[in-house]
Amino acid sequence: MDRLLDVRQLKTAHLGPLDLAVQPGELVQITGASGSGKSLLLRALADLDPNAGAVTLNGEPRDSIPPVEWRRRVAYVPAETAWWGERVDEHLPADFARPKALHLLEQVALPEESLRWEIERLSSGEKQRLGLVRALMNQPRVLLLDEPTANLDLENTKRIERAVRAYLAEEEAAALWVSHDTLQRQRLGGRILTIRDGQLEAPAWT
Repeated sequence: MDRLLDVRQLKTAHLGPLDLAVQPGELVQITGASGSGKSLLLRALADLDPNAGAVTLNGEPRDSIPPVEWRRRVAYVPAETAWWGERVDEHLPADFARPKALHLLEQVALPEESLRWEIERLSSGEKQRLGLVRALMNQPRVLLLDEPTANLDLENTKRIERAVRAYLAEEEAAALWVSHDTLQRQRLGGRILTIRDGQLEAPAWT
């Protein structure tokens, strides 16, 4: 099967070297003890932190893609999303398609007017849901999800899970998902990899 994301000998200050291949439509769960390097791995793949190694997307080397474009195609969505403008719509692509935005908002149970909400009025849960919508509006090929439901109740958590699963299927995209929630890991299914001593391995309990 074709590899969507291919990682060879990835190294950071505290991880690696790591090898990882992710297929179109695949959701890979990343687990590990607190401080093991789960967020470091996702940030390295997004090229947000210093790292070395060969990373390709659909066979195209990361070094050949401008950094801004890479982070659009390989989108990092942390638990605490960053917002720099005053309103939500200031953070969306200038040419965003409104029907697509409304579809995504419906999936995460937010109204159309939320696009015009001021950032200062958003709850932590609203920021998480809108942060995912913002990422998906850029049509990434890979989602790097770092506890994307940490601030959500169970109902909204399941909405996010369904929205991500639907996106992966529709776009033949892939996701790496970090979660500390055992029940969520059971719902998500798929391949599970654990970071231990700076290396990726399949956990003994799978």
